[in-house]
Amino acid sequence: MFKKVMNDIVMPQLAESLVSATVGKWLKKPGDPVEQYEPICEVITDKVNAEIPSTLDGIMGELLVQEGEEIAVGTIICRIETEQAVSAAEQESQAAESVQATAGASVDNGDSQRARYSPAVQTLAAEHGINLQAVPGTGLGGRVTRKDVLHYIENQGSANAATAAPAASQSVPATQPQTAPVQAVVTPGIIPAAPASEPVRHSGLHLTETPRIPTIEVEGGRSEYFIDVTPIRNTIATRMRQSVSEIPHGWMMIEVDVTSLVQLRNKLKNEFKQKEGINLTYLAFVLKAVVGAIKDYPIMNSVWAVDKIIVKRDINLSLAVGTEDSVLTPVIKNADQKSIAGLAREIDELASKVRAGKLKLDDMQGGTFTVNNTGSFGSILTQPIINYPQAAILTFESIVKRPVVINDMIAVRSMANLCLSLDHRILDGVICGRFMQRVKDNIEGFTLDTQVY
Repeated sequence: MFKKVMNDIVMPQLAESLVSATVGKWLKKPGDPVEQYEPICEVITDKVNAEIPSTLDGIMGELLVQEGEEIAVGTIICRIETEQAVSAAEQESQAAESVQATAGASVDNGDSQRARYSPAVQTLAAEHGINLQAVPGTGLGGRVTRKDVLHYIENQGSANAATAAPAASQSVPATQPQTAPVQAVVTPGIIPAAPASEPVRHSGLHLTETPRIPTIEVEGGRSEYFIDVTPIRNTIATRMRQSVSEIPHGWMMIEVDVTSLVQLRNKLKNEFKQKEGINLTYLAFVLKAVVGAIKDYPIMNSVWAVDKIIVKRDINLSLAVGTEDSVLTPVIKNADQKSIAGLAREIDELASKVRAGKLKLDDMQGGTFTVNNTGSFGSILTQPIINYPQAAILTFESIVKRPVVINDMIAVRSMANLCLSLDHRILDGVICGRFMQRVKDNIEGFTLDTQVY
């Protein structure tokens, strides 16, 4: 014997630092069958989509969170209905109460029987918002059984309410099977309220409203048109605003001679492509140079914590990767432990995930310093916004051949700019100037003999 049970599904903590997430899209609707581990919704956090799987098999019940709504970890997002076996003790108790109800049936008139609903019937009616007075009863004395409620739900309440009342007052022949379960006297027509333990949800703005991501139809007049603000775009806007409003940005630039780097890459790129199957980009060399400079100046690898500065021991480089409609920052973990070839493989793998939309939440977590290859689309000068809550972000600009004075002689060299935005609460011009000079020295130190493995 089984009974229906509603199970709460909460927003899990997908990462150690995760405190909230935005529900981007529901993949299941109320009434849909759900299997364990099957995704039920998509959530957006740290500028990446993640799927929330079901923790059990059952039927999707009420959705408690709207698409576009940001919620805290641990918040109930939906309910799933499952079947649970009834224990032997519960069955014996129900049987005993059923016998007592049958014995007292001879002294009860039809109206009193009609007004008596079992706990199972009341629970089922409450779950589906059904007025029990509208349900025709086939039990003893016209009582409503659980089977009657299920039949009413299947017919979507198509039974005529006008015929329900007369049916309730008619007496059922004594030869009719006694199928009524546990009896309980309640006020007719009153459906039990939801459990008191159920949390009250509100937005903080208005008790009857929930803030949603703006939905704007893509239409307009002759001189303008509108574009929907997607959840991921809303997240980017929030974090950019937070970075600019909380972090006092400083900025500096340094010029780097990358002639030797260009020659080294040209020497290795074809062989590397044949051996590894991926391109050997300039960015891998730049990341190696940045990692070496962070080792010398670890304060660059830190975050502001109001009453202290937290310096991260692990060097995890975030890569700012632009797509058609967003900017993502996947992370190369422990970049200081990787060779140039290892960094090139990580860059290619993360770029492939971005293009395929396969980034996982773990790919976006733990970044301590951000590098952006803005030169890939021809930029020669940028003023980047810091990837909150990091202390700095560095951009590598386009490589351009320019006339340069060397030993009082003019030479044509391959030159590039490095731009740094810094958190002036943590970093000052002196330390950042030395850091930038060390990155410059590391890049200009690459020679034809440099090993990539």
